Order: sequence, then C-alpha cells, then structure tokens
Amino acid sequence: MKENCITSWAAVEERIKVFKAGCRQAGMKITPQRTAIYTELIKTQSHPTADNLYKRVKKRYSNISLDTVNRTLISLAKCGLAFIVEGTGQPKRYDGGGENHQHFLCVKCKRIVDFYHKPFENIKLPPR
Repeated sequence: MKENCITSWAAVEERIKVFKAGCRQAGMKITPQRTAIYTELIKTQSHPTADNLYKRVKKRYSNISLDTVNRTLISLAKCGLAFIVEGTGQPKRYDGGGENHQHFLCVKCKRIVDFYHKPFENIKLPPR
C-alpha cells in the first residue's frame, strides 16, 4: 500500500520548527533521537505504531530502544505535538498531524484515515 506523506522538505522543516518550539515550551530537551522520531512521524499519514517508527528510526540510530521511542511518543502527545489514536483494539497508533481533524477506522482493512468535519470539533470525549 502506498502511503501519503509530506512531500515538501520545506513543509517538514516548518513542522520541525513547531516541534522545537513545543519541546522548549514543554521543557523537553531537543535531542537528535527525538527529532528523528518526530520527523518520521510527520512524514507519514499511515498512523504508525511505536514499533513501526522504531524500525524506521533504528536505521539511522542503531542504539535507540523501542522504550525510548514509546516514551518519546507519549511525551509528544502530552505536549500536543502528536496524537494517540486509540480504540482500534490494536497497538496504539500515532498521528503527527498538526491540524484539527478526526479519524475514520475501516473495520475491514484496519486503515485509519484522517478527515475533517466541523460539527465534530466540539464533541466531548468521556473521561478515561
């Protein structure tokens, strides 16, 4: 399956600036590993798992651990730089999309698709 991705390097660089500002605001260090994890996340719209991202980042940082990728993704979600897509009955999936949107899960192929529907913006989710 071909995945949609950010094709413009300028768009990636702009998102990296937002990432760095968000890290500073959250008091997180900007490390090469965190930057690589975030870059891989925003380059895809396939809503990868931590394991998917780990395999991609490990090609560049051979000593990175899956735990580091997991903790980084959770930290990025806490400060609003990434989103956790849950409720699929599968491992958590992550979304690096910066814009407000919703997700559609195909129950047949398990693919998660981004969409935007303004009336859904203000839906209150039940507490966990």
